[in-house]
Amino acid sequence: MRLFGVIGKPVMHSLSPTMMNAAFQAQGVDAVYLPFQVEPGDLVDALRGLRAIGAVGINVTIPHKLGVYDWVEARTEEAEMARAVNVVRFTPTGAVGHNTDVSGWWASVAPFLGEGSLKAAILGAGGSVQAILTALAKERPRSEVSVCCRRPEQAEALAQLYGEWLSVRHVAWPDRHEAIARADLVVQCTPIGMWPRVEESPVESPECFQPHQVVQDIVYRPLHTLFLRQAQARGAKVADGASMLIWQGVKAYEWWLEREAPVDVMQRAVYEALEREEANGHG
Repeated sequence: MRLFGVIGKPVMHSLSPTMMNAAFQAQGVDAVYLPFQVEPGDLVDALRGLRAIGAVGINVTIPHKLGVYDWVEARTEEAEMARAVNVVRFTPTGAVGHNTDVSGWWASVAPFLGEGSLKAAILGAGGSVQAILTALAKERPRSEVSVCCRRPEQAEALAQLYGEWLSVRHVAWPDRHEAIARADLVVQCTPIGMWPRVEESPVESPECFQPHQVVQDIVYRPLHTLFLRQAQARGAKVADGASMLIWQGVKAYEWWLEREAPVDVMQRAVYEALEREEANGHG
């Protein structure tokens, strides 16, 4: 039996084991996927231990994406551009780091988007934003991106990293509604509205949403955040955060196993788990 898993802290709430084990079972793959809670100070020992016991691959979540980026012997182009690793493949010659948050995020929004460069507004400047900017750099170069955050130095650092491909500018947090109103694509990357504070939204004036827009919240607990409900009420097309989780998992599965993933099975596993949580009053 082949071993896969996810490392992070916290990690026991992760839906990746539910999704991946359902995929293995559906395709008759003799494998198991387990969560491993790893303290930051134990990261290198954990990675060496997983390699020593023959693990095939792991996902990496908060707070380890940068530490693993530094640890692996080789990295893919996506990992290099995103400056982070969210998936590792252990090989006889060393560990390879990849970033499926990049292609996974793109797969979650691309069906809703037209051709050509975009005007995007991103709320927040945390680690997930680099994966999104990497995807835009690869798939929609020359797009204009407004990064709405409280610390201008974060947006300025992103502008330097991605300035070769994108026009990235800082928008002060109080001015976020104007940036949203001008955008074709709006992505919410802050924890605002996450369980249990489900009646919060980073948008105070929903009139900024437009019917032609694609709006995504990468929060998926709850699945239908107030932010998404506000956008949907104004006629925008919405994409939930679970879609990004699912598609990054699909891309990781295919990268590890070199076979097509059972997308429908993985989607059903995640959405059913989230629906059960909501029914039980969690998320």
